[in-house]
Amino acid sequence: MGFSPHQAVHEGWSISDDPARFDLARAHGWIANESYWAQDISLVVFARALANSLTVGAYAEDGDMAAMARVVTDRATFGWICDVFVDQAHRGKGLGKALMAYLMAHPDLQGFRRLHLATRDAHGLYAGFGFTALTGVDRWMEIRNRDVYRR
Repeated sequence: MGFSPHQAVHEGWSISDDPARFDLARAHGWIANESYWAQDISLVVFARALANSLTVGAYAEDGDMAAMARVVTDRATFGWICDVFVDQAHRGKGLGKALMAYLMAHPDLQGFRRLHLATRDAHGLYAGFGFTALTGVDRWMEIRNRDVYRR
């Protein structure tokens, strides 16, 4: 099943899920070197994660990618928003909010039973979009394997 790219404009920023526009090298640099959640993720693993997700970039007028977000989703019932990252030089310009507004309005992300995310320090940002503390925590289980990032 193919998906058509979805685009929006926010205060001069172009936000798009078109994979042809996405700057993989720049995004990998952010996530592997500057994020707290995926330090040292290999380019191979990161590229595979992007290819199997709805991946979004925010672009300046000159086409430079300034921010990104990724949603792991079946595009029908469930989504997990992750890898939300704004380049240091572009922080404080509303790009995080613009990315979230884009995702919340994206046609492939509507009507889900559950939409999740995890954050260490941006609870206020996400609460503004309706996110609350996880419910049913006693039902959730996980396997954690950090070594998967280095493959």
